[in-house]
Amino acid sequence: MPVPDIFREGMQRGWLVVDGSQPLPQLPPPDVIIIGSGAGGATAAEILSEAGLRVYILEEGSLKTSTDFHNDELKAYAEMYQEGALRTSADGGVAILQGRTVGGTTTVNWTSSFRTPSSTLAQWRSEWGVDYATDAEMAPWFARMEQRLNVSRWQMAPNANNDVIRKGCEALDWSWDIIPRNVKGCWNLGYCGTGCPVNAKQSMLVTSLPAALEKGAVLIHSLRAVKLDHHKGEVLGVQCQGMNSTLTSANGPKVTLRAPRFILAGGAINNPGLLLRSKAPDPHKQLGKRTFLHPVCMTLATFDTPIDGFYGAPQSVYSDHFNEVPADSQRMGFKLEVPPMQPSIVAALMGGFGEQHYNRIQDLSKSNLMLALMRDGFFPDDPGGSVSIRSNGDAVLDYPLTDRLWNTVAEAYVRMAEIQFAAGAKEVTPLHVNGLATHSIDTFKAQTQKQIGTQGFAGRLRYEPISVRLSSAHVMGGCAMGADARMSVVDTHGRHHQLQNLSIMDGSLFPTSVGANPQLSIYALAARLATAFVNK
Repeated sequence: MPVPDIFREGMQRGWLVVDGSQPLPQLPPPDVIIIGSGAGGATAAEILSEAGLRVYILEEGSLKTSTDFHNDELKAYAEMYQEGALRTSADGGVAILQGRTVGGTTTVNWTSSFRTPSSTLAQWRSEWGVDYATDAEMAPWFARMEQRLNVSRWQMAPNANNDVIRKGCEALDWSWDIIPRNVKGCWNLGYCGTGCPVNAKQSMLVTSLPAALEKGAVLIHSLRAVKLDHHKGEVLGVQCQGMNSTLTSANGPKVTLRAPRFILAGGAINNPGLLLRSKAPDPHKQLGKRTFLHPVCMTLATFDTPIDGFYGAPQSVYSDHFNEVPADSQRMGFKLEVPPMQPSIVAALMGGFGEQHYNRIQDLSKSNLMLALMRDGFFPDDPGGSVSIRSNGDAVLDYPLTDRLWNTVAEAYVRMAEIQFAAGAKEVTPLHVNGLATHSIDTFKAQTQKQIGTQGFAGRLRYEPISVRLSSAHVMGGCAMGADARMSVVDTHGRHHQLQNLSIMDGSLFPTSVGANPQLSIYALAARLATAFVNK
């Protein structure tokens, strides 16, 4: 039985969905323009539309719906990710996966939905003056969005790829747990990263955006926000230009859209990029600073029995055994998860050349990848990265890789290998240009050992950009919120310190990383801020 396409059916009923690559038709004037249709923007759009405000939602990416999703990796990466899934930090040291499509990253993420860790909220409260950053204050907002998006602990058995974490942690007597997921009627296909063909993933594409459109919101996709016009502390309009058919450049019709109020929700990197292009007031030089990634390192394990990690829920088991911020300031905390094992993404992640790479791919069905999601931004000398503008106007993130990060990589390599060997792996390889497959934890430690606190290399691996294969699917900050305008871009309610009618409502607000997959943190914060925005 065919699965209904929620979005196309709504458009047939009269939703105002406009292709911004073509000249815009006559539209009713907006009360608010929201730039970005992901977790923050769509959540805000639903709440504002429900309150009776006329909302425009601008999205640089194109509209893809369940009818377009065919578990095709290459097509999805090219069409629905920033820079065709080839975005990196300025020096190429970190590969960055970010969505760019209607629904933003929520359309292509892996559905893991965690509340913001208590220790992260405590840091935001004590260091950044976010007075509501407590478990008690945020609990109703988490609960509201969990109910709205059907977030609950995954009820089906984990696939074998995820079960490696459970088996290994149980053997080592380390803590582990089941991941909450925002799904409803999930078919357990495993290709969440290419868009859900059965609308089971409760992304913004099938929840908040349809709700906003039912209330009269206008969605304009394939339209790039190029620059904000502002004067004397007020945003007057946003200059936009239509994208080309391949979404590689904005060379279509130009239009300036005006509204009394504006909300940025284009994500970290893009939000500061837009403000930098607009020469927005930045008296304390905080714009684009404190951008965090949750850098990820990985280990590859091979087993004697099938894993088939390309099927089943991509992420269903995790371990926070090492995720608290350590007292030892030479390391970061890190969360342990697995990525899905679809051939294209794994081929890019696992590295290797020639025969080595060929052999790794041949063993794909018996392989497990494990990742350590590093928790950056929790020490005074850990300012994260900085967004700037390339000569063509595109935003780019410079992300210094510190000795603290390399210390954490070295430790995480060993902890992941310990889990994999304890779960029955026959060999484990650190994902490093010079990483070798090893058959015991002792030989693994010998090649990955690092002299902590120095630049030395006790083992055979050098901890340096490009050599260590780092990636991230979580981009936060760049427009940090805070009570002190000298240290932040917006106040604790998301209002820009200098531009009175501009707010920000997405993960670019975070003054540190989250320490967990960030989508639920964004949903809850955006819901709180948007509700206050309505009641202002």
